[in-house]
Amino acid sequence: MATPYLLYVTPEGEIVEEHRLQALSFGDRPLRESDLIPLPDGVTLSMMPDRLAVGQKRSGVRQVLPQSRGWAVAALLPIGYTRTLLPAYEKVPDTEPLPFFGYSAVAGMDGKLYVAAVKTDEVRKWHPRSFNRQKLERLVHEKQEKYPENRIIGQHAHCALDYSCPTASNLFFERWEMAIAVSPGCNARCVGCISKQEEEDLISPQDRLDFIPSVDEIVEVAKGHLESAEDAIVSFGQGCEGEPLLQWPRIGKAIKALRQQTDRGVININTNGSNPRWLQHLYDAGLDTLRVSTISGHPETYNAYYRPLGYTFDDVKESLRRANAEGVYSSINLLSFPGLIDREREVEALLSLARDTGLRLIQLRNLNIDPEVFLPRMPDFETMGKAVGMRKLIQILKQELPDVEIGNFTRPIQRQSSSAQV
Repeated sequence: MATPYLLYVTPEGEIVEEHRLQALSFGDRPLRESDLIPLPDGVTLSMMPDRLAVGQKRSGVRQVLPQSRGWAVAALLPIGYTRTLLPAYEKVPDTEPLPFFGYSAVAGMDGKLYVAAVKTDEVRKWHPRSFNRQKLERLVHEKQEKYPENRIIGQHAHCALDYSCPTASNLFFERWEMAIAVSPGCNARCVGCISKQEEEDLISPQDRLDFIPSVDEIVEVAKGHLESAEDAIVSFGQGCEGEPLLQWPRIGKAIKALRQQTDRGVININTNGSNPRWLQHLYDAGLDTLRVSTISGHPETYNAYYRPLGYTFDDVKESLRRANAEGVYSSINLLSFPGLIDREREVEALLSLARDTGLRLIQLRNLNIDPEVFLPRMPDFETMGKAVGMRKLIQILKQELPDVEIGNFTRPIQRQSSSAQV
């Protein structure tokens, strides 16, 4: 078998191969050929500023490359691929945290580039080539001219053009899953929140929504999409907002109004699932699908990351149970950090959560965060048993939960049976 070798990036931005050093993953574990897949289409290689590249000599001695050579390099995966190992590096003391990206270990073999990842879903609808920039700019302009007073369209024009958000872009392409952001507030303080950070040294990569749209604005944006878009999904709860459930009365009224006008398409909410009573109102209004965000099936790990305000992990589970009882297709958005979610305690807790709540889908999501920010805020990993590895975790989930789909994306599945008040 080939031995993966170290890659690093020079100060000028050139990727360099260091054949004399074996590539390592986070925690100084030597990378093996079986850990890696060829660099997929759509991946981005990223410099890790102020992080020195490290590798292992044939003697087994760890070696750190000097700063003059450059920095460690990582891969940022396209959606549809799940990271299995984090990159190794040596942090320069007293430096800023890394930007909020999902850093994956990379290596070279036989002159080609590889990444520690596994493909977990079909990527066509989420691949960058499906979002032609020139066409998107034209469609954004046309939509804003047609609906100049609709603030949702203005918000997602910003998200589509400035952040390349796929669901925001789909609003303008009039296809697939489309975003509707509704809530500037939140009842959790997630460590890795991408739209609002409380800590001074952590900079959110996105701007938080700063208004609450009216029911009319929501219906105006959503109706045409539901009626005519291919595989139409209208999704509340986006990366540019807080917790949509805080606006449940408004969402409920919008869902009822939409379902009075069309029975086509899927209405979805991406939520922390913090209030089962509020969600019940949305189930009754005609919600089709539910995706609840979590990092774990264990309350200790969940609380450490989400830092909930006024709700508990039991509330989250009850929201999922009620969704199952109402025929609402339920999934979890599982924030995945290799070395945490694949530990024995976490695997058992995840299986228990899925069985207890009747989950239909586990959406794996690479957690975008600096490991040095994340790890000190989490429970002691040593109390969670050994890490079985991300590939093994996925294998266990498929074997133990044969009725639960494993993927990355929300499915356009309408409600199985409904008690909706239309």
